[in-house]
Amino acid sequence: MISMKMFDRWEVEGIEPDDPGLKDHIKLEPVLAPRKSHGRHAGDRFSKNDINLVERLMNHLMGPGHRGKKHKISSGMCGGDSSSVWKIVKEALTIIEDRKDENPLKVLLGAVENTAPAEEVSSYQVGSIIKRKAVITAPQRRIDLSLRHIAQGAYSDSVGSKKTMAECLANEILSAYDEKRESYALRLKERFEREAKGAR
Repeated sequence: MISMKMFDRWEVEGIEPDDPGLKDHIKLEPVLAPRKSHGRHAGDRFSKNDINLVERLMNHLMGPGHRGKKHKISSGMCGGDSSSVWKIVKEALTIIEDRKDENPLKVLLGAVENTAPAEEVSSYQVGSIIKRKAVITAPQRRIDLSLRHIAQGAYSDSVGSKKTMAECLANEILSAYDEKRESYALRLKERFEREAKGAR
């Protein structure tokens, strides 16, 4: 029996998160084209659990300049059809495989686990005062924040740089996987958890 591989190159067998809290919320299944869902899960509760992790990363790369309620940086280089984002992700995974000599999907999963914040600060109003308190981040939100920050960090590095978006994405994923301070996503995770600790 022929086993299917991601992008027809990389095996996904045996690649599972070490964090038990994320195990039920990360899906890594072998698909040739990780854009197959076409939004069909959008109306379902917890629908992101059924979407491949690589596809979720690609969705975040469609608008990486968007932060908060506005575009801090134009997302022009990544906008448009999904084929351009597909090429960026495939090239980034190839770069990771060449540099690390490991399965790049395992590296991506490790990067997501390392940069998924466990706690964050929530604000609420009591009378005329706004208070802040530490809350535990839901598993699905942890993954979303991690993927969003990886995409934003890679895009920020590529703007005004001679490096391609694929190179910057590969650098961000590798830095997050190796837990280096160069990783934008890792720095944000540490900031979120530091603020949560102060708000306890």
